[in-house]
Amino acid sequence: MRLSRKHIVFAHDLVMAALALPIALYLRLDTLAIYQFPVLTYLAMIGAFVGFAAVAFRSQRMYDGIWRYASVDDLIAIVRGVTLLVIGFTLALFLFNRLENFPRSTPFIVWCVLLLMLGGPRFAYRFLKDRRFSLRQEALQTGRVPVLLIGASDAADLFLRAMESNPTANYRVVGILGETQSRVGRSIRGIAVMGTVDDLDAAVAQLTESGQRPTRVILTKDNLDGEVVARVLETCERLGLGLSRLPRLDDLRSADGAHAIDLKPVALEDLLQRPQTVLDRDGMAALIHGRRVLVTGAGGSIGSELVRQVAGFGPTSLTLVEASEFALYTIDMEIQRSHPALSRAAMIGDVRNRERLDAIFAETRPELVFHAAALKHVPLVEANPLEGLRTNAVGSRNVAEACVAHGVRAMVMVSTDKAVNPTNVMGASKRMAECFCQAMDLEAAGTRFITVRFGNVLGSTGSVVPLFEKQLREGGPLTVTHPEMQRYFMTIREAVELVIAAGAMGTAPEQSDDHKGKIYVLEMGRPVKIVDLARQMIRLAGLRPDVDIPIVFTGLRPGEKMFEEVFHGDEELLPTASKGVLLAAPRHVELAEVRSLLARLEAACHDSDAAAAMAVLHTLVPEYAMPPQDQAAAS
Repeated sequence: MRLSRKHIVFAHDLVMAALALPIALYLRLDTLAIYQFPVLTYLAMIGAFVGFAAVAFRSQRMYDGIWRYASVDDLIAIVRGVTLLVIGFTLALFLFNRLENFPRSTPFIVWCVLLLMLGGPRFAYRFLKDRRFSLRQEALQTGRVPVLLIGASDAADLFLRAMESNPTANYRVVGILGETQSRVGRSIRGIAVMGTVDDLDAAVAQLTESGQRPTRVILTKDNLDGEVVARVLETCERLGLGLSRLPRLDDLRSADGAHAIDLKPVALEDLLQRPQTVLDRDGMAALIHGRRVLVTGAGGSIGSELVRQVAGFGPTSLTLVEASEFALYTIDMEIQRSHPALSRAAMIGDVRNRERLDAIFAETRPELVFHAAALKHVPLVEANPLEGLRTNAVGSRNVAEACVAHGVRAMVMVSTDKAVNPTNVMGASKRMAECFCQAMDLEAAGTRFITVRFGNVLGSTGSVVPLFEKQLREGGPLTVTHPEMQRYFMTIREAVELVIAAGAMGTAPEQSDDHKGKIYVLEMGRPVKIVDLARQMIRLAGLRPDVDIPIVFTGLRPGEKMFEEVFHGDEELLPTASKGVLLAAPRHVELAEVRSLLARLEAACHDSDAAAAMAVLHTLVPEYAMPPQDQAAAS
């Protein structure tokens, strides 16, 4: 039988009891007690003491608490258990031999010794984990909002402590649900862990019967699996309970009392149907710290998050390149406030303008370039294909060649899953950019070219989430193109972490040769149906799908796929040192050929010759094909 933590703690306490009696006798007699009693009597006495301890400790529920969150409730349970043990053992010994040769002060000494031996390790462990602890108990006060916590974790303990530290706190915790069975039946600061997340219905029913029905459920962990959060949200909606989450753990640790803790609404990111990938932050810091960094498209949703994260890693200087004056001003002012000491330059520039890029690179001399500038809205690029090709394909070539000309150490290009078997100009133009960067990485000397491909980014400009939010504010309906449409999703933060981590992996000396010409892809997990996303957003707004807010299906838009792919069927998949990140090895085109084709494409775009431009596109990306509905419309 596998030992649980309760069994281990119970065994620990019995060992302490077996040691406490000899120690108490030694302290009283100033000699080893074995010389005071016959050996068999001495051993029998210790055995009886341990037997009484087993009964007393179990009867006082000393194993409901968790050492990690040891509190006054645990101390009270220990005092009761030790007191019961000492009284029971002393009475039994008195009835057996009238305490012959047993000093009368020994029970008091063993009581003190055993309290120290049982309580000391618990609170020492707590102190080593937290570097501080509080023994204050929560005083139940009327008027507080009863809440049920999801997650028997550090954040739950910190929240309970915050409730104790502020008598005017708004919340009263009536129960906790853990993620696994390991802590069920135990307690944190006197609050019982009633079950697991799957027991939410039963826990609410039990609390309702006892007159403590919660009015709100609070998620205490910021990395709960999205599927778990979705189930909790659905249950809360059915039971009429509010759902919130605590701030991040670092914010909780710095909170000064319960008044400083603001519950957050559950965000769409919390419902993401997969755990987020943890990447090598040390390698990311080593890539950026002390280097001159340039970001194109610095004002966009991906580019601005790149700027924020890069600034946090301490570059020597940071250059922001952006075609939109307002977007550039916004991110520049944000970095000025958050990193006032960072040397930075805000440059208005279009990646389609080769001369402007050369001037910017010559002035700022970047060592590392993140290329995020792109036109990415599929229907708009379908309506303006030449502009999409000039920005995404020709513009990427311009940035890559500027990197080589100015001795940049590495360029990291942001790509998209729409580049795989593209059915729209946006995806095909990004595949052309991938082809050029692959060829440069394989054949150009001096500069590494690293391409990162990922799926849809929650909340990015032009994505479905801001559209749904706007439609919700207007009272609906939410428009979905097709009931079976699916997409892979990730958060902006995670997408940018991948971009930086890929740059770190791609420039690592021990693997850079093996990774040349390949594309980094994050394992995206399961795709999410867009209609399910719409329903979840309606629920998060406190409304009922198809009742308060209707969902309307509008039909596929030009260039849209029903399902996106992260890898091409012919691409070889290779693992990397970072869990969750894979390498794709797509076909590559010789540098001379792709350079010639992009020169023809640039000329066609300059002459507004759409037919010539599309001919080049089909030559370089032969897998590009319009969706059936677009082909029918074109014919």
